[in-house]
Amino acid sequence: MTDFPFDIIGFDLDGTLFDTSADLTAALNHTLELLGRPALSIDAVKPMIGRGGKFMLHQGLEASGGCDPEVLERSYPELLAFYGDHIADRTRPFPGLIEAMDTLDARGAKLAIVTNKSESLAVKLVAALALDHRFACVIGGDTMGPDGRKPSPAGIREMIRRCGGGRAAFVGDSIFDTQAAKNAGIPSIAVSFGFLMQPIAELEADAVIDHFDELVPTLERLGA
Repeated sequence: MTDFPFDIIGFDLDGTLFDTSADLTAALNHTLELLGRPALSIDAVKPMIGRGGKFMLHQGLEASGGCDPEVLERSYPELLAFYGDHIADRTRPFPGLIEAMDTLDARGAKLAIVTNKSESLAVKLVAALALDHRFACVIGGDTMGPDGRKPSPAGIREMIRRCGGGRAAFVGDSIFDTQAAKNAGIPSIAVSFGFLMQPIAELEADAVIDHFDELVPTLERLGA
């Protein structure tokens, strides 16, 4: 079947494709421990995820005793090094993702990633999960330069360009994802199982799914 309404489906990474919360929390808590700070729970860290590692560390420092800019800059490389060494210890695709990707492949849609995670870490993670062959491109938070992070539409526009053009939709779990899609002029789908920073209705997505089983039918409805 090739009568699918979209040529390209873009995805956020953390909290959308994969549950990365355990490994990100471990990296943050490793860094906090070195500073003599208390550990944070996964549930406390989830809302800190989505704007890149430095933002997560900033939020973690604030939550554990206050953030001094010098401490933030000094500790950030340690967080990145630990996370890079443990990037897929406990990270897993969300339920139903692989089956949804199989269906999208069969329907002729290209899949891509636009994330605020650094490109090198995003590429490393996707490869560690043996899914790198499934994505036409991976756009990171640093791929498009300092002003290219979501909610900027630059990453989504580059995704469309690298995928050869066509009608696209974007799937994410944060206001940065839905705003980036809106700014790029394409529809967005929000996942209710992601690392939500706010009530999902406030994301103002064009549709919401509660499980990846709903993705393809929702895309068909949006594209009609």
